[in-house]
Amino acid sequence: MEETDTMEKKRKQKMTGHLLALATISVWGVTFIASKILLAYYNPAQIILMRFCIAYIILVIATILNKDKIGTGKPRNWKDEAGFFVLGITGGSLYFLCENQALVYTLATNVSIILSAAPILTAICAHFFLHDEKMRKEIMTGFIVSFAGVMLVVFNGTFVLKLNPLGDTLSIGAAICWAVYSVMLKNYLHRYDNVYITRKVMFYGMLTTIPLIAAYGGSFDFRALLKPSVILCLLILGILGSCVCYIAWNIAIKYIGVVTTNNYIYFSPFVTMLAAAAVLGEKVTPIGLIGAVLITCGVIISEKKQSGIAADSDNKGRGGYTYEDKNG
Repeated sequence: MEETDTMEKKRKQKMTGHLLALATISVWGVTFIASKILLAYYNPAQIILMRFCIAYIILVIATILNKDKIGTGKPRNWKDEAGFFVLGITGGSLYFLCENQALVYTLATNVSIILSAAPILTAICAHFFLHDEKMRKEIMTGFIVSFAGVMLVVFNGTFVLKLNPLGDTLSIGAAICWAVYSVMLKNYLHRYDNVYITRKVMFYGMLTTIPLIAAYGGSFDFRALLKPSVILCLLILGILGSCVCYIAWNIAIKYIGVVTTNNYIYFSPFVTMLAAAAVLGEKVTPIGLIGAVLITCGVIISEKKQSGIAADSDNKGRGGYTYEDKNG
């Protein structure tokens, strides 16, 4: 009976993980539209700082209201603190800087395609640094199929591809940042509360964005904050895109593993395409829909012989590279 209950619990966790990953990617696909609207009033650094500030304030309030469960103390050792700092950079300031700055130098299609390489980069990192998520031929095959689908979705019937070394390199940098963030994150999910981790990530993301404000220069348009559309976009980015989605993404990684969770990134261009069609009136072509089918097939292929492995390993203990906690 106990074994049956355990299996049922794992099944529910896996289902929850898949649903959270898909929901998160759906929201992030829409936040791209919100960012595009805000860029008419603010530079990328200002947008990044504001979204992190909103998220951090929400998380601090959540911590105060649930301090017994979440914990308000310091990390267990200096290595963990340094790790949170790196997470704040790779999953926060540096990632968004590379992504937004890439859009300045190269086409949005280039950025979307290159960022869709994040899942395979994550799989490579996981192969070397996580003992329970090794590279398999199914992952590579799924990547090829999904990547082909991503290209169809991004181009959406219109082939425009112009290489720009600087912009494309920044896009690669963003994909690498997310891969590093995802793999490092898994080691913390079994030792710290999820909200605590996200709060730390937002804090260091916010802290390391401040120098970027000076680097970009320019004044801050306070009058734009009186516009309902601006406030709405900021709340979407801060509350949904940064606070809720990061927490949901963390849970998904804990339940279904780093590689499986990041495979849902392949769906991001398709979600953005649908959001752009609904909000901006952009056209969705049959080519784009075929791409969505290929993406789905690629994700399914990647999951073959993988289902249950990551989640089962996670329930046995820490799922990543570990070191002994001297203070724990």
